[in-house]
Amino acid sequence: MTEQQNTNPPSARNIIIASSVALGVALIVLFTTILPAEFGRDPLGTGALLGLNVLSADENPFEEHAEVHRTDYVEFLLEPFQSAEYKYLMDFDAPMIFSWVADGEVYYDMHAEPAGLGEEYAESFEQGNADRRMGSFHAPFAGIHGWFWENRSLNTVVVKLYSTGFYQTSTVFRDGGDFERVIDPVAE
Repeated sequence: MTEQQNTNPPSARNIIIASSVALGVALIVLFTTILPAEFGRDPLGTGALLGLNVLSADENPFEEHAEVHRTDYVEFLLEPFQSAEYKYLMDFDAPMIFSWVADGEVYYDMHAEPAGLGEEYAESFEQGNADRRMGSFHAPFAGIHGWFWENRSLNTVVVKLYSTGFYQTSTVFRDGGDFERVIDPVAE
C-alpha cells in the first residue's frame, strides 16, 4: 500500500492559527524571560521568580574620578620600638592599590579618620603582625586613610610602601610630629 502525500498548500485559516500560536509563544518568552534578563523590565514578576533580573544588572566596570591618578613610593627605617604612620587624603569611594613590605615583622593598623571629625572618630579596618600586606582599598568616607606601623622587635626594620590611586596628598606622622607630602600626579 502506498501512502498518498498531501500536496495541497495549507489553508489561510491554518496559516493564521499557526502564526497566532507562534506570536503568542514569542510574547510569552519576551515578557517572562527576555525583558527581565536583558532589559531589567519585569511586568509579570517572572524575572524575580526565576532569578533572571540579576542578568540585566547594568554593571559598568569603568569608574570616573574627579582626582588625577597618583603613584607613591616611600622607604623608611623603624628602629626598635619606633613607629610611623602614612596616610592619604582621599574622597569618598576613591580607590587605592597598595603593597607594603618590611624586612621584619611589624605591628600594623590600617585605619582612617573622617574629614573634619578628628582622630576620636578613627575607624580601624585591619590590624595585625606581618611583614607584608597587598591589596586594594576603596575609601568608605572622605578623609585620611592609611597605615600605622610599629617595630616591636630589637632589630631595625625597613618598610617599603608602594601605592597608586586617586588620592590628593600624603601626611606622615612620626617622631611626635606630622608633615604633609605632596605627590605629583601621573598625568596633568
